[in-house]
Amino acid sequence: MTTRTSPRAPHGLLGPAPARCLVLCLVSTAATGAGLLLPTTLGRTLDLLLAQAPATRWVLYCAALVLLIALLDAAETVLGGTVDARTTAWLRRRLTGHVLAVGPRATARFGPGDLVARLVGNAAQAGTAPTARAALLAALAGPVGAVVALGLVSPWLAAVYLAGAPVLALLLRAFARDTRECVTRYQEVQGRIAQALSEAVGGHRTIRAAGTEDRETARILRPLPELSAAGHRMWQVQGRASGQSVAVAPLLQLAVVAVAGVLLARHRVTVGEVLAASRYAVLATGVGVLVGQLAGLARARAAAGRLDEVLAQSPLGHGERRLPPGPGRLELRGVTAVRGTRAVLDGVDLVVPGGTTLAVVGRSGAGKSLLAAVAGRLAEPDAGEVLLDGVPLRELTHDELRRAIAYAFERPALLGGTVEEEIGLTLGSPSPARVREAARTAHADDFVRRLPDGYDTLVADAPRSGGESQRLGLARAFAHGGRLLILDDALSSLDTVTEARIAEALVNGGAGGTRLLVAHRTATAARADAVAWLDGGRVRAVGPHEELWRAAEYRAVFGSGPDGADSGDGGPS
Repeated sequence: MTTRTSPRAPHGLLGPAPARCLVLCLVSTAATGAGLLLPTTLGRTLDLLLAQAPATRWVLYCAALVLLIALLDAAETVLGGTVDARTTAWLRRRLTGHVLAVGPRATARFGPGDLVARLVGNAAQAGTAPTARAALLAALAGPVGAVVALGLVSPWLAAVYLAGAPVLALLLRAFARDTRECVTRYQEVQGRIAQALSEAVGGHRTIRAAGTEDRETARILRPLPELSAAGHRMWQVQGRASGQSVAVAPLLQLAVVAVAGVLLARHRVTVGEVLAASRYAVLATGVGVLVGQLAGLARARAAAGRLDEVLAQSPLGHGERRLPPGPGRLELRGVTAVRGTRAVLDGVDLVVPGGTTLAVVGRSGAGKSLLAAVAGRLAEPDAGEVLLDGVPLRELTHDELRRAIAYAFERPALLGGTVEEEIGLTLGSPSPARVREAARTAHADDFVRRLPDGYDTLVADAPRSGGESQRLGLARAFAHGGRLLILDDALSSLDTVTEARIAEALVNGGAGGTRLLVAHRTATAARADAVAWLDGGRVRAVGPHEELWRAAEYRAVFGSGPDGADSGDGGPS
């Protein structure tokens, strides 16, 4: 069996355009190299002028270097912005695709708000990593090149600088370590705030109805003191590093200039070389530039680490098999699914003969929705296996699996296209006739035709009730076709008349294939060929609704008392 996974984005990744990153590094390094040539050129020019020798050519060299540095800086800015944008877009595409491939486990692990924070904010910060590396490389090349240049002027000057260099190196190392820690903390708190905000937005009606806006605002903003402390800590670390470097760097510069002065007095160096040495001393002790570049790289690496946490979640693997001809027989063998520390499904054995309708009923928390997810491999069981026409679902190719199984949910996701596009979402090239036939089966055609532009109406502009949204989701599932149709509480918002008509169409084969229905109403269960009664994660019984109805505990699943009176739709008909 082969496995399709989304590759992780390790910290060392150059991004989607390594050639651009390489060019950016070369341009940055070239700009640094031109900056290193300038002091020597200026020094040589000064010596010639003091000696009243012809210096026109060296003046032109100086002007050319200044122009070259300006052009390289401009090119570096344009390339840096382009690489940042492309890398950020690439990271967002990879992360989005990976989250969709992982499925519900991703939101269960991180929460939708935190995922959005990582996708938007952290991806943008991580996207600056290639530029930050190029800038850091250039910033490191400056001091190294300056030390070499000092050595060429006089070995004594390089020795003076190198005597104090270990102190600067220790300062930079401590700064990089402390910055990474506080930046990571800052980003984690941002994610918690985003998650709390996402939860509040999702439950805004409940919050308004309860009048708890102020309480929710306080809950969302509760981590602000931690965020503030982490932010202040970042500035303190950077400020301390800058202050320490400001204290050490001038001493090294003065030492280099003092030794250069002594060498000048002894006629060991020229005035121009003293000028060059003073400039190289500044470049060699340019810790302030390194501090800024290290801070940017630390932020990018911390953000990349948060993206890596998401990318470390493995998506479902797929095999290479295809389905043989068959009626769509579904079989669950010893399926166990654990959520947290609880086995929501515990050794479930279940067979749905091809072409039949099975209703799954049970109390809240019995595992109905998880069983529906496992049956179509939206979730992976922790033990056991699921087969369709004798083939384990995990051995099917991704495309074969999704062609064979259609889903409809309690709250269908309508993603913003036209009504026709939403109904034909799962089809490569949906025909209008197929879309309209599916809408008629789902009893959605009438209300769709009343919309301003009919099937061409944008979903965002289509006023609709919860039941009408469910009918569009059902129409999408009917248009998809396939061997197995799974309805996860997809009839719950329909009125009883519409539900009865759709359930009748399902039972009579109007949707084709095998049907698995999560049901909460007795009328739906009564129309199915058989009912699977889930209780405590196990299949307590399978049989016709009329037979199961004789048990008081089964009637209680639908809110019925021992006398068989149902609080909803009445007893079996």
